Amino acid sequence: MSESATPHGSPGEKLRLAGLIGVLGVVYGDIGTSPLYAVQASLSYFPGNKLQESDVLGLLSLIFWALIITVTIKYVLLIMRADNEGEGGTLSLMALAQRVTQSDRTKWIIGIIGICGAGLFFGDATITPAISVLSAVEGMEVVSPGLKEFVLPIAIAVILVLFFVQRFGTARVGGAFGPIMVIWFVVIGALGLHQIFIHPNVLRALVPVYGAAFIMRHDLLAFIALGSVVLAVTGAEALYADMGHFGAKPIRVSWLFFVLPCLLLNYFGQGALVIRDPHAASNPFFFLLPHALVVPMVILATIATVIASQAVISGAYSVARQSTQLGLLPRMPIRYTNETEQGQIYVPPVNSFLFVVVVLLVLGFGSSSALASAYGIAVTGTFLSTNALAAFVYCRHFNWPLRRTVLVFGAIGLVDFAFFSSNVLKVFDGGWVPLAIGFSLITVMTTWRRGRALLHQRWQQDSLPLASFLGRLPQSRIVRVPGVAVFMTGNPEYTPSSLLHNLKHNKVLHETVVFVTVRNPGVPFVGDARRAKVEELSEGVYRVLLSFGFMESPNIPRALDLLREQGLPFNPMQISYFLGRETIVAATVPKLGFIRRAIFLFMLRNAISATEFFKIPSDRVVELGVRIAI
Repeated sequence: MSESATPHGSPGEKLRLAGLIGVLGVVYGDIGTSPLYAVQASLSYFPGNKLQESDVLGLLSLIFWALIITVTIKYVLLIMRADNEGEGGTLSLMALAQRVTQSDRTKWIIGIIGICGAGLFFGDATITPAISVLSAVEGMEVVSPGLKEFVLPIAIAVILVLFFVQRFGTARVGGAFGPIMVIWFVVIGALGLHQIFIHPNVLRALVPVYGAAFIMRHDLLAFIALGSVVLAVTGAEALYADMGHFGAKPIRVSWLFFVLPCLLLNYFGQGALVIRDPHAASNPFFFLLPHALVVPMVILATIATVIASQAVISGAYSVARQSTQLGLLPRMPIRYTNETEQGQIYVPPVNSFLFVVVVLLVLGFGSSSALASAYGIAVTGTFLSTNALAAFVYCRHFNWPLRRTVLVFGAIGLVDFAFFSSNVLKVFDGGWVPLAIGFSLITVMTTWRRGRALLHQRWQQDSLPLASFLGRLPQSRIVRVPGVAVFMTGNPEYTPSSLLHNLKHNKVLHETVVFVTVRNPGVPFVGDARRAKVEELSEGVYRVLLSFGFMESPNIPRALDLLREQGLPFNPMQISYFLGRETIVAATVPKLGFIRRAIFLFMLRNAISATEFFKIPSDRVVELGVRIAI
């Protein structure tokens, strides 16, 4: 699959200035605000009185090559080619990898890798708003140390407003994001360039020898410092995840010709400043500024970090919707905040979860430097997951020889693993937080998938094959009544339990019976031309297979309207929808452990109803209960 497969008019085909500016506002908020804390955290391992010029050059060299290898080569040049019909992201890549393999075992392994990546992404999504907003507001301490006591209250106030306005959508605010980030990148680039003019020898760090010498000279300390160097590449996953909004070409051009140069200028400018004045290492970003400009820069940085946080929060909404559609999470309420852009959504449970965790992180850690220890591990774990999935796709989908695949992605994987390993050392300093969040969500996803599989298996054991039911129907004396009955079923080959219960209690069958099964074919979008597949099984009995992509929200009545336009007898005013409501009880020999069963039952009880999820009119729904033992 290439970039040309991008849907919706192929946004990546033509470059427009508005599109490039929009990319800056959505895609690069996270990685664009990394200069606020990346150099400061990396230098924190070296006390100011012991900081040598060679140490600064070595760390800058590592940051530079991390941006080149991890972001430019891995994501921009390689992984962005592996789009799933124009869409990117870990779950999208997982769906593509599963689609190009036939082995059930391999699909299971790929699914676990994708789930791990998605879980760790949520861990990252909780750290990003906390560390970004804190690092920006902490700039007030440069103005006056006495303002330190106001940092936490202001940071929490900013976070409160950020999460509160999510319900109103980002359509209007989004138009301002891009221009603000243009100003941000120009300003940080200019600040860095000024310091480079003063101390141009800092550019020696472009040579990888300085990074290698730093590692050999400091050994274990250099390995530990890698955990902070990786902060410079946080947000790289956004380049791939947001492909569906803008296309690959604008993202690549923006990175190569604007974002990367501005970031490098600022990083090297901070390094040049610290070489001249080692005491500036306490907050090298804000010490780049004249004292009179610190307050305006704090305001601009706070706005930029809000944009960075907005991007990752919106990404969390998208991952939650994809997870629901792929059967990894229970049905959740999804609110659309724009009538024309289906990508602009609001998911209340996810918003509430992120808000609570972000506030707890800010209060618990208290500073961006303390949060830096917790940040990298979730990011690097996601890097590893994406790299493994991309290697499989390149081997199977692009038909790369195994030797080339191992050589290229193995080398990149070693870099990712080095970053991950260095962050593992910080587990007890706060790295456990995103790990705990990530693995909790991994447990939730695997439990939900396993529980649904057991329900389906048990339901199939107790169900009547549809062929048997239809074979008996002509000889039966079942009374047919006027109207259209739609029976939702997870397996089109078996008779829905709701139909059997309806016959048992009401003794009638509608003149037109429609068995509807909703599928996800592992692609982001399914056009109306491919939406429905209809088969007439017998007189007045139809089987309908409806396909919805993992970036879409199912709407059953609208899909059936498409069939009515094709001449099928589906008058929406005559349709009654029959759904089965499952009541779960413990089996004699439970197939889910006590804790996992409790988690599954909690999710099942709190999932929104199929009526709401499938956009079915509630006044036309008949629910019939069924007890299932697992």
